[in-house]
Amino acid sequence: MTGPQTATGPDPVSGPTTAAPWALLSGAVKGVAKKYSQDRSAALSVAGGRAVVLAVADGHGSAAHFRSDLGASWAVGEFTACARAFAYEAVRVGGDASGWNGLREEARRLPQQVGHRWHEWALLHDRNSPAHGARSCRAGRAETERDRKEPPDLAAYGSTLIGAVLTERMVFCWQLGDGDIVFVDDGGVPHTPLSTGPDMGDETDSLCAPEPWRKMRSHWQPFTGGAPPCVLLSTDGLSKSFADHQGFLDFATGLSGRAAEQGVAAVQSQLPDWLARAAQFSGDDTTLVGAIAAPARRSDES
Repeated sequence: MTGPQTATGPDPVSGPTTAAPWALLSGAVKGVAKKYSQDRSAALSVAGGRAVVLAVADGHGSAAHFRSDLGASWAVGEFTACARAFAYEAVRVGGDASGWNGLREEARRLPQQVGHRWHEWALLHDRNSPAHGARSCRAGRAETERDRKEPPDLAAYGSTLIGAVLTERMVFCWQLGDGDIVFVDDGGVPHTPLSTGPDMGDETDSLCAPEPWRKMRSHWQPFTGGAPPCVLLSTDGLSKSFADHQGFLDFATGLSGRAAEQGVAAVQSQLPDWLARAAQFSGDDTTLVGAIAAPARRSDES
């Protein structure tokens, strides 16, 4: 089982690449009234720079979810482990439409793989350090057979999860719970392929629920005119900081435009300040990762 990780950069297996078609963006700040952030994220270049894996997870953070920072770490770690292998297959299939059905089938299985692996981490941790005390101590009575068969309560570790695999030929993305995925196209128009409408409030789907993969939404899109120049994933602390959803979409469009005009390095340097201001309005942990199309190299460049 692969352990949890939060990372930005090249795939440690394939190593850095000098011709990656995307530059990666990553930023996170904690909520203004919080001791530490419950968000976790990853942005990885994989398959020799021919694919990108992005993920954000938002631990629920309330008193009932007092170990959700661990849950968010496991969510990102297990998603990136599964998604990295999937990305290699997506690159191998490429534009060969005869392989797309098999690839979509693998994409449908991925949430269950991630969910099982996340539950293994949570169960192992809870067995070694029970979140709610040993069952044998409940109400001062001995553990019964019914207690042993009762599903463990993993709410303490609850977390959302959003992930994406992007190649030059296609994008796959998955979402459980709140947060946002935004594609910004060449014309600066934002698209939210997995949006469910208005904010769900304090209630959200979670990895701590039984069979959470059944509630995970997914989207697959092949590219005929090239990949979108900007793909952004963020926890709901960002979108909640705006007066309405259009304000959030305008932010995504503006970020894409600045990256095109000023370069991704300039946007990355300003991102902490932007997210810090957002966190002041939402009061929540605020995390964003993204893949921005790198400028095309001229033929006279070395």
